[in-house]
Amino acid sequence: MKRLLRLPSIWLGPPILLACGLTWLTYDLSADYLQGLLLLAVLAAAIILFDVQAGVRLPELARFRVRHYAGTREAFLALALAGLIVVFCLLDLALFPIPLFDKPSAYASMDGGRAHIRHVSDMCWVLPPIGLLCARSRRLRIALIAIGFVFPVLVIDRNRLFATFFSFGLVLVLRRDEARPLPWRTLLGLALAGSSIFSILGMLRSGPLEHITLPFSATYHAAPQGIKWLLLYASAGPYNFSAILAKGYRNADFLINQLVPLHGSVATAGTGIPLDAPNINVGTEFFPFLMAFGPFGAALAVFALYAMLLWSVQRLRPAVPLFSLLIFLRVAYVCVMSPFGPQAFTWTNAGFIGICLLLPAMATWLPNRRVPAVAPTPSPPSLQRVADHGTR
Repeated sequence: MKRLLRLPSIWLGPPILLACGLTWLTYDLSADYLQGLLLLAVLAAAIILFDVQAGVRLPELARFRVRHYAGTREAFLALALAGLIVVFCLLDLALFPIPLFDKPSAYASMDGGRAHIRHVSDMCWVLPPIGLLCARSRRLRIALIAIGFVFPVLVIDRNRLFATFFSFGLVLVLRRDEARPLPWRTLLGLALAGSSIFSILGMLRSGPLEHITLPFSATYHAAPQGIKWLLLYASAGPYNFSAILAKGYRNADFLINQLVPLHGSVATAGTGIPLDAPNINVGTEFFPFLMAFGPFGAALAVFALYAMLLWSVQRLRPAVPLFSLLIFLRVAYVCVMSPFGPQAFTWTNAGFIGICLLLPAMATWLPNRRVPAVAPTPSPPSLQRVADHGTR
C-alpha cells in the first residue's frame, strides 16, 4: 500500500480505468461509442506502465509525518488565506440565496457578482487541510474543518464537497504514524458519508432520474436510486466523451473560454454541443481538447495532466513544503476527477497554483518566529568552553 501511495500515476490512471469500466456497465454502448472508452483506457494504461518504470515517487511517508508547520511563516500565511476564504464563504451565504434552504436550482445562478465571490469561496476545500496542518488552537482547527465541509453542502456544490473529503482524507493518510495501520474505518466512514451526501444533493439538484433518456443497461436500471446517481456521475463524462468522438464534433470555443480569464462561459448546458442528453453535460477533463483538436488533442491533454502531476510530486521533495503539499492535493484531486469534468486546465486552477507559488516567496519577507530575530550575544570564552564540553 505504501508503494502504491507513492506512485504518482495512482491518482490518474486507475480513476480513468474505473470510470471507463463503470461506463461500460452503466450503458448499452454501440461499437462506435466504445472507441472513446478504448482511447481513454489505453492512455491510462500507458501512463501507469510508464510511471512504474520512471523514478519519480512521492517522498517517504515518514517525511509527511515529521514535518510540523504550525508556528512557521508559511503557516501564518496559509491561515491568512484561510481567513480570506472564510470571509468570502460568509459573503456568498449572506448576499445570495442559500440553495439548500431556498431552492436547489439557485446553485447554478451566478448573477449579481456571485461568480466573482465564488472564485474565492470555491477554495473552501483547502480549509480542512490548513486546519489540520497549521492551526495550533483546537477550536480554530475544528472551525476550519467544519466550514470546509458545511459550506459545499449549503450551496449544493458536490464537486467542492468531494474535494474537501479527498484532501482531508489524503492528509490523514500521509501524516499517519507508520507504526499504526491505515485508518480504514475513518477512510471508509468518509467515503460513505461523502457518497451519501452526494446522492442526496444530486436528488435535490436535479430531481428524479426517470426523465433522463440514455441507453442505460439492465445493471443500471436494477440499482437503487442513490447508486444510480453515483453511477451517472462517474460514467457521464466518459459517455459524452465517447459520443462526441463518434460524432466528430469540433468546436474550440469551450477550450478557449476555460483557458482565458473572463473570455466566455465554460458551461456546456444549453449550447450547440450534440449531447445525447442535454441536461447531462459533463465530459471529462479532456473533453474540450477533443472538441478543439480531436483524439490527438485529447491524448496530449492526458499526458499534459500527467506531467503536471509529476511536477507537483517533484516539488514535495525533499522536505514537503506546506504550499507544495497544497498544490499536490489540488493536482491529485483534479487527476482523480479527470473522468468527470475540466478542472485542471482552467484559469481558476492556475490561479490557485499561482497563489501557492507566490505565498512562499512572501513568507521570506516575514520574521521567522522559530528563529531569534537578533543573534544572541556571544558567551565569554571560558563559559563557551564549558558549554562545548557539556555538549560533547
